[in-house]
Amino acid sequence: MERDKNLPVIRSERHKLKYRSTFCLNCYHPLDISEQYCPNCSQLNSTKKLAFNDFFNEFFAGIFAYDSRFYRTLGVLLFKPGKISKDYIEGKRVRYANPYRFYLSASIIFFLLWSFTHEIEPPVNIDSKPTTEELKQADSLIAQQRIENPQLDLILPPQSIDTSASDTPTYVPEAALDTMSFSKRFTTRWEVFSDHYKRTEMMNSRVALDSLNYKNSAFNQWFYKKTVDVERFSSDGNLFWNYFYGKLPFIIFFYLPVFALFIWLLYLRRPFTYMEHLIFTFHNQTTWFVLYGIAISINAIFDTAAPTWIATFIFGYYLYRAFRTFYCQSRVKTLLKFIIINIIFFILALIAATFSVLASFAIY
Repeated sequence: MERDKNLPVIRSERHKLKYRSTFCLNCYHPLDISEQYCPNCSQLNSTKKLAFNDFFNEFFAGIFAYDSRFYRTLGVLLFKPGKISKDYIEGKRVRYANPYRFYLSASIIFFLLWSFTHEIEPPVNIDSKPTTEELKQADSLIAQQRIENPQLDLILPPQSIDTSASDTPTYVPEAALDTMSFSKRFTTRWEVFSDHYKRTEMMNSRVALDSLNYKNSAFNQWFYKKTVDVERFSSDGNLFWNYFYGKLPFIIFFYLPVFALFIWLLYLRRPFTYMEHLIFTFHNQTTWFVLYGIAISINAIFDTAAPTWIATFIFGYYLYRAFRTFYCQSRVKTLLKFIIINIIFFILALIAATFSVLASFAIY
């Protein structure tokens, strides 16, 4: 039996005729056996039972919009700076993936690659002072060595008790704080809470405030918790930085609209809307994720930082070409605005990073 030439080409097992239905399983719209997709809701016309590869394909389809638009978008984005943004605002959108969805896909892949190839290590504080317990242990070891090796008395100075580290707990009644200036009140409250945590390792703020005879107010509870967090972070910086690192994709996502606002102000006389500047910004950031994702992968394989530097120079030139193509201005104007925008970008990034660290710490 010859195959009907009017029927579409079968691309996979799920598309085969034997799995076709005469109605849509999703919206119950009547279908012809020749129809691969429901014309009403676009669901695939198939009654085949779900298999593992179906979940696998749907997962990647959800992340990448796994069709020809993904590959076309990636190719144009990388090799034709600024063209995809220009096409998109001119209405040529069906051929390309949604810029926001494409950005999220690229950012997810980039941060996954980063987490696999980088290990966040807490900063080492070489100027930190020894604790009372560490001083006691050191004195005990020296005393033991003096007993075992009497000759050390001829070399080492007489051992004395270090009174600089006092065992007297720092305590100031809460009522006394009201008589102090704001800065003094802040530092004193911090010292009281910090000292209490170091001595008791009490993490429950309600119990700690009761033992200190401080009011169980929302502010005191929050302040004690932040004091505990600082002590914990000082001993293990990974705790906070891993938490902050997990928020970076969202921080960057909300930072870009602010940055696009400044681009809009710089090109105020040009016939572009804010949303068009935002689309251009998301496309450029997506390119950054792709280039640096490739670079850090090569770095990890060959243990060299050269690809990162190469990606930096490539992206710098790419960005200039993208501005030139999208805004259609002369080389001089493009270069001047390119420099101004980069300065604005780094200033805003510094402000955003500072604010994000403080905000992340406040809600940790």
